[in-house]
Amino acid sequence: MRKISEGLIPGGVVLIVLIALVLSQSFVIIGPGHRGVVLVFGAVQKKVLGEGLHLRIPLIQKVVHMEVRIKKKQVDAAAASKDLQDTTSTIALNYHILPEDANKVFQQIGQNYEERIIDPAIQEVVKAVTAKYTAIELITQRERVKNDIKGLLEARLKPYSIVVDDFSIVNFSFSQAFAQAIEAKQVAEQMALKAQRDLERVKIEADQKITQAKAEAEALRLQKENVTPQLIQLRQIEANMKAIEKWNGVLPQVTTQTVPFIGVK
Repeated sequence: MRKISEGLIPGGVVLIVLIALVLSQSFVIIGPGHRGVVLVFGAVQKKVLGEGLHLRIPLIQKVVHMEVRIKKKQVDAAAASKDLQDTTSTIALNYHILPEDANKVFQQIGQNYEERIIDPAIQEVVKAVTAKYTAIELITQRERVKNDIKGLLEARLKPYSIVVDDFSIVNFSFSQAFAQAIEAKQVAEQMALKAQRDLERVKIEADQKITQAKAEAEALRLQKENVTPQLIQLRQIEANMKAIEKWNGVLPQVTTQTVPFIGVK
């Protein structure tokens, strides 16, 4: 009996281990920002598991975790503008997959949907939109270009249950020759603007001088109109009075035959 009981102990331990293993495989925990795709013998099921603890049938059901949180994708995209200028843009895309369609995404695309769907879509959309604008328009109408790319990208990714949350153009870069041409154009425009301002300043100064000259001429004309014989006589009397006030009563020692005299009436 002792030998039999000793032989049963290892078997009992094995059984306990098997039961514990089966029980551990009967539960699955779906973490925050994830969904569980249920597979039965490899076939994708319609039910999608939400966050939390769930039961499953060991050895029959398998659960694949799919992240449904917003993810960021930043890539460089090369394209040609409408006027055939080579451009390179850095694109930042925020996106997420629809939680309720996590099973469809896994079934139709798999977990590498970024490489298979998103990256090619970004490259194609950027090329298509960039070709509609000239290089200058890509710079001056950046917000419009961004909205066009975002709208087209949303339409491309929607059938795959991928939602575009935000999109931005981090940077636009052009060839060195084009950048130098833009810089030269800006310098020329600044010089032209300065010349225009100088011309306007000279014109204003000339207008001011003309206005001042007209004012002085008008003042002289008015003065001439107001000059009368009576006014001239009055000014002479005032001058004589001022001379008398300044005279000290002494006649000049060196004189000619005619002695000057200031007549006072």
